[in-house]
Amino acid sequence: MALDTGTEALARLAEERVDHRFKGLPPDADGLTVAELTGQRRNLFTGGFTTPVLALSAERLEHNLRLMETYATRHGLAFAPHGKTSMAPQLFQRQIEHGAWGITLAVPHQVRVARAFGFRRIFLANELVDAAALRWISAELDADPDFRFVCYVDSVHGVGLMDAALTEAGASRPVDVVVELAAGEGARTGVRTEAECAAVADAVAGARTLRLAGVAGYEGEVPGADPEKVHAWLRRLVALAVDFDKAGRFTAAGLDEIVLSAGGSAWFDAVADVFAQVPGLSLPVLKLLRSGAYVSHDDGHYRELTPFNRVPEEGALEPAFRLWSQVVSRPSPEQAFTNAGKRDAAYDLHLPFAQVVRRDGAERPATGVEVTGLSDQHAWLRTTGDADLEVGDWVGTGLSHPCTSFDKWQLIPVAQADGTVVDYIRTFF
Repeated sequence: MALDTGTEALARLAEERVDHRFKGLPPDADGLTVAELTGQRRNLFTGGFTTPVLALSAERLEHNLRLMETYATRHGLAFAPHGKTSMAPQLFQRQIEHGAWGITLAVPHQVRVARAFGFRRIFLANELVDAAALRWISAELDADPDFRFVCYVDSVHGVGLMDAALTEAGASRPVDVVVELAAGEGARTGVRTEAECAAVADAVAGARTLRLAGVAGYEGEVPGADPEKVHAWLRRLVALAVDFDKAGRFTAAGLDEIVLSAGGSAWFDAVADVFAQVPGLSLPVLKLLRSGAYVSHDDGHYRELTPFNRVPEEGALEPAFRLWSQVVSRPSPEQAFTNAGKRDAAYDLHLPFAQVVRRDGAERPATGVEVTGLSDQHAWLRTTGDADLEVGDWVGTGLSHPCTSFDKWQLIPVAQADGTVVDYIRTFF
């Protein structure tokens, strides 16, 4: 797939017509293209947007992109942010423009989205054993010599399934794979022991259609994770790469670097610490960090666990989401309801956090207001005597868990601090 095809595909997003598919957008914008609506620079609060509406902060989004670019560069890390967070090719492109090596994804559909928009370096953080998907990957590799694709392997049987499917597809380019080391007994995916890792690597060596490119894993699954345990597991991962290299496992034809990859959004400081100590190997090492939630950050889960809490001198991410809904019922002094619910807000980790109230163009802190529950299309608010809240007020809430916030919205306004909407982000879930 030619790069200009991807550029053109991104440009075509601006040609899409605004209509009933996109909740929260101004009804009188129906029929406009996204580019035309963007050009109007409407205000989120006075430009006809309807509640509920999710918005991204233009300034905070840019801040987060720059911060992680700086962090990765400072620590000598390549960066393939996990695209499952946003599934937004426009944000993928901005991440690439801010120095990302490529994009990490989780399932074949997500890879298809990225390829449709021309992205040429993709790390699939899963073992891929679906024959139909492997046929498609093989065709993509054969058609585009600049396409770099890497995925996990975590079983001998899985290697066999991959090789059989790719052989049947007539693959001419091998698929690069990395052995996934599990984060511990009872953790998620991955090979449990180093001996089993060696057996999987042997199976890859015997497969004509696969090429062993490195080792990888996810430290966020370390049982009872704390700095000591996470560092210990990361050292195991590095030691596995060293042992594989000493055993001559990275000698496949054409391999010019060894992939060493880890890094979610909770422990990337530990990844930076341990990867800085990787000894010299027979080939250069691509130290690939995969954190993804940083792009929007959040007001709950990731605010609590971000590594920047441990290393504040490195900077701080800023929550970029705010969900606006409107008070539609105030049945008692202790209770109110807005018109945003489970269809609009992430709720798998924390309920939304009431932050501000807008009335007649003025914004103030949401003092005495707490979200206590969500129905499908209502937020339940508990209010104290300090709460000044009326039917018709707009309530701005912070969200927890970016991955389950993005997936509820197909077209997300990007607003400046004064409310001016300067862009719209299209998602593909």
